[in-house]
Amino acid sequence: MLKLRNVKIEDLSELVSIVHLCFSKEEAASREAFEKRIHLIPDSFFVAEENGVIAGLVNGPVIEETYITDDLFTNIKKNPPLGGHQTILGLAVAPQFQNRGVASELLTHLEKEARLYKRETITLTCKEELIHFYERHGYVNEGVSSSEHGGAIWYNISKKL
Repeated sequence: MLKLRNVKIEDLSELVSIVHLCFSKEEAASREAFEKRIHLIPDSFFVAEENGVIAGLVNGPVIEETYITDDLFTNIKKNPPLGGHQTILGLAVAPQFQNRGVASELLTHLEKEARLYKRETITLTCKEELIHFYERHGYVNEGVSSSEHGGAIWYNISKKL
């Protein structure tokens, strides 16, 4: 059975492995970026675990702006207690757990938490092939993002809460 919980520093190595399997070297969060996120935003960093093995993760800081900016991948601060926009900097599922609804469960959990803290929206960027996945979860494609992260073309995706 899948268990969703807040991240712990002990998860660090497993999380780094998962994102390097799911994202290109240029796009994947570094070990240092994950350490910083674990320490600063454990309240919006969740892992899915099955039988003690991490299946996937979702994380991102709460920001004042409507859309993600590239500086967030390296420079974040603690989340405000209420309000703001919940970002998703990373949603990743280990290959052996893919196509089993893990990403959807992580999204649902993040959304539930964001509602508790009166966040206005959930905002993220994704590649074209993932737009449909987010639209199925009630997100809206807001067009091409100004992000140049990892040299890819990204789309601004958001959901009003």
